[in-house]
Amino acid sequence: MSEGGETGRKLSAPPKAILVRGARVHNLRNLDVDIPLNRLVGIAGVSGSGKSSLALGVLYAEGSRRYLESLSTYTRRRMTQAQRPQVDSVRFLPPALALRQRPGVGGMRSTFGTATELLNVLRLMFSRLASHVCPNGHRQAPTLAVAAEMPITCPICGAKVEPPSAEELAFNSLGACPTCQGTGTVREVDDATLVPDDSLTIDQGAVVPWRTFGFNVQPDIVREFGVRTDVPWRDLTDRERRIVFEGPAEKKHITITSIKGVHELDFTFRNARLTVTEELKRANDDKRLAKVAKFLTERTCPDCKGTRLNQQARLPEINGDNLAEVTSWPLDKVLDWGRKLPPTLPEPMRPMASALCKTLDEMGRRLIQLGLSYLTLDRSSASLSTGERQRAQLARAVRNETTGVLYVLDEPSTGLHPANLEGLIGVMRDLLADGNSVVFVDHDVKVLQSADYLIEMGPGAGERGGRILAQGAPERIAADPDSRIAGFLDGRESVLVRDRHPMPAGNGWIRMQSGPIHTVHPLDLAIPRGCMTAVTGVSGSGKTTMILESLVPALQARIQGHPMPKHVHSLDPAGIDRVRLVDSSPIGINVRSTVATYSGLMDRLRRLFAATDQAKKDKLGISAFSYNTGSLRCPQCDGTGQISLDVQFLPDIPITCPSCQGRRYRPEAEHYRLSTPSHQEPLSLPDLLAMEVGRALEVFAQGREYTAIRRGLQTLKDLGLDYLTLGEDTPSLSGGEAQRLKLSNELGRRQNGSMFVLDEPTTGLHPLDVRVLIGVLERLVSKGATVVFIEHDLDMIANADHVVDMGPGGGDRGGRIVAQGDPESVARNPDSVTGRYLGDHLHRSRA
Repeated sequence: MSEGGETGRKLSAPPKAILVRGARVHNLRNLDVDIPLNRLVGIAGVSGSGKSSLALGVLYAEGSRRYLESLSTYTRRRMTQAQRPQVDSVRFLPPALALRQRPGVGGMRSTFGTATELLNVLRLMFSRLASHVCPNGHRQAPTLAVAAEMPITCPICGAKVEPPSAEELAFNSLGACPTCQGTGTVREVDDATLVPDDSLTIDQGAVVPWRTFGFNVQPDIVREFGVRTDVPWRDLTDRERRIVFEGPAEKKHITITSIKGVHELDFTFRNARLTVTEELKRANDDKRLAKVAKFLTERTCPDCKGTRLNQQARLPEINGDNLAEVTSWPLDKVLDWGRKLPPTLPEPMRPMASALCKTLDEMGRRLIQLGLSYLTLDRSSASLSTGERQRAQLARAVRNETTGVLYVLDEPSTGLHPANLEGLIGVMRDLLADGNSVVFVDHDVKVLQSADYLIEMGPGAGERGGRILAQGAPERIAADPDSRIAGFLDGRESVLVRDRHPMPAGNGWIRMQSGPIHTVHPLDLAIPRGCMTAVTGVSGSGKTTMILESLVPALQARIQGHPMPKHVHSLDPAGIDRVRLVDSSPIGINVRSTVATYSGLMDRLRRLFAATDQAKKDKLGISAFSYNTGSLRCPQCDGTGQISLDVQFLPDIPITCPSCQGRRYRPEAEHYRLSTPSHQEPLSLPDLLAMEVGRALEVFAQGREYTAIRRGLQTLKDLGLDYLTLGEDTPSLSGGEAQRLKLSNELGRRQNGSMFVLDEPTTGLHPLDVRVLIGVLERLVSKGATVVFIEHDLDMIANADHVVDMGPGGGDRGGRIVAQGDPESVARNPDSVTGRYLGDHLHRSRA
């Protein structure tokens, strides 16, 4: 190819920017943008404005796709494939890695220590630096001979000492406890769940596992053991019950009558317990595991006491501590232990010990910067919050010391207390220092202010977004009249946007007294009824334990007449008779769940179309207009709007259905149209599902027959979701969008006696969207609701009526209520870490 060709061009200087031309991913409007390389670039904008479409849908998708295309087909088929984004060209794009808002949880053997690879270093330390034990139980002094692989003989008994390798200290390998296979817990069959109703006979299905897993011939087989199957379970003898629960796997000859006649068959008996344990072995996905789990009880492994390690792996000690003990410590204690370790060892071992301890310290320091000092290394990955997992992922990326890579970070400030934002910014700067480029999507003003270059998308969401409002250094954005983030960057926007509610009288407070649990100390909690309460504190301070593991289950138990959690000693619900937990988990499990179905609007729309003259003429009822089961649904995609392409060696690729173009219906659905006073042009049901909420509200703006639809659409608009299309699948919504949609059916009701609990509801929200959320919660409070939210966002905290601050630190250094009262009083409290940042924020509002 000539020098003028695309691949043959010689550059006079290294490129300074990624050149994106004609990007049309999602709502991007044929976007052209230059993104500086080797700089910290932030992308801002309201929810739905196109931030993630540019960062993840264009930059990451194209960068990773190009890298994967350089690999062999054999390798590519084992990796997630990125679709080619809709863009004319992207030039000077490095290989891309994405750190997503919701990283994977990891398997049941994954812990904080394994996920961060800190445990790899510790295993090596305990293999090389520890005091080991000979076969006769005599403990040996630490020696360099272990690392040198020299023979070691016990000076007491003369036996040969064989120190374990790092692999033999791994609970997911040779060091696993044989009882729990390295999981730290054992699952046992709960006999009470096998026959929950003792008034039923076996023939009536008393043995639940048999009918749950389709072993319908087992009653016929158990009769061959002399067990009566036609009398209530409670009337069976102990012998008969033992056979059902633990009888032998013997083959029996039975006679079965079916519609095809009488059959003589030989079947092997499978008792009720064995039925469950065998199904557990085959449970290779979450759905099957959940089906089996209801018959099991889980407890700490009695042999390893939850450490996951076998006895041999627990023998090596360093200064009296074994591997299991060290991994049970918080990260900062482990690092402090490592720093003090080398001088305690024999002189010849100190250089090696110093090198290992330095590695441990460097790896852990990033995590400390990101506010994870309180986490123990044996903490299960599944128990970590989304923000904790994302920060662990970010620290690992920095430690890998890559160069020439584009890192795309999606909401890296998720779950971070203001005190930890400097650490996050420092870690992103470390990625740059290694010769990489960083693009992040975020809403936190402090994080955006730290960028070298900002790109603001907008001005609105959906069809009203997808273009660049402003770009340049943060100072330039702050001075740009078109910018919607400018007033927050320079402090012009007011922090306080609602009037506070007065505190109730003495009996208007929800009160709970609890004992110690996890790292949380005994608590005496009081929350005002009919007000908005913020629960704050650094990561790991005990917010979730106090609210989601104590207050909420205690209230739910009291309402339902069940025993409260054992650690909750007393509770005064102050008249609360309904608790609604509004979390950020996805709504629905597939694309069949849409905004229209979840909000209840779909049923109303189907009724309207079934009432049209054409539908009546063709004798089509309401059911015909369902895209899930109706006669008008597209037969090629079965009403999903998507099909999967089988490309043999590569993973299946989902694409828009070529038959219905993603509209979910047959062409015949276009024959049934609806005219409204506000929109004379008749519309089909697929037309309406493709509309944004705000546009649909205009369509149904007039007409008494549309009052209910109009009210539902207005509620979605009031929630700041007017940019979503009615046919948008709900699993694809962000956490913040999902939380607000879950509130959509609550806003019009009286809420006396209701408590709403939200866990970090501002995740993924622009400061303007946070104001919308505050307005939504104020509407609930004005209807009599009590609102409690766990939050780090200072705007949300400043607008609360009451604040309960946990701390002062995380983990063992937290677990106490350090301050409570209105935001101003918490800001003045010298014991409150949150108060220091809240005070500055409130001061800015008054400036």
